[in-house]
Amino acid sequence: MAAFEQLYRDNERRVFALCLRLASDGSLAEELAQDVFVRAWRKLPSFRGESAFSSWLYPIAVNTALSERRSRVLRTARVFATDDLTPFEKAPETKQAGTEEGWDLTAAMKDLPPGARAVFVLHDVEGYKHEEIARMMDIAVGTSKAQLHRARGLLREALRR
Repeated sequence: MAAFEQLYRDNERRVFALCLRLASDGSLAEELAQDVFVRAWRKLPSFRGESAFSSWLYPIAVNTALSERRSRVLRTARVFATDDLTPFEKAPETKQAGTEEGWDLTAAMKDLPPGARAVFVLHDVEGYKHEEIARMMDIAVGTSKAQLHRARGLLREALRR
């Protein structure tokens, strides 16, 4: 128990930061980070020690955040299905005039599809290579590259608006 507590202390900030980047919501990121460590505790017997604990923990964090996002999208789709909007339409958004001009990368990242966002965060923010991302997310290396290309294109488009 004491060893896992130390692992928690050593990794909690990085896991929270990753969850925050993937969720773009502080309170949700806290919940996700807690879920990550609960899942890690349950899966601890599968950790073989062949790599750093953080390398084993990060895929759990990514999968936890992506699973939560998928379930949130499905819940939202069910709500919209009963309205006049189809599940994939968004209500019209209005831009608010403000004094701040410029790019808001965090806001633009919020609208990325889950896979593209995860790959973007892991590659461009966290510095992982495509091979590592592919292992973490259980996808092909080519898929990782394609998702990164898609994310960058969508971000470029969003930041031009």
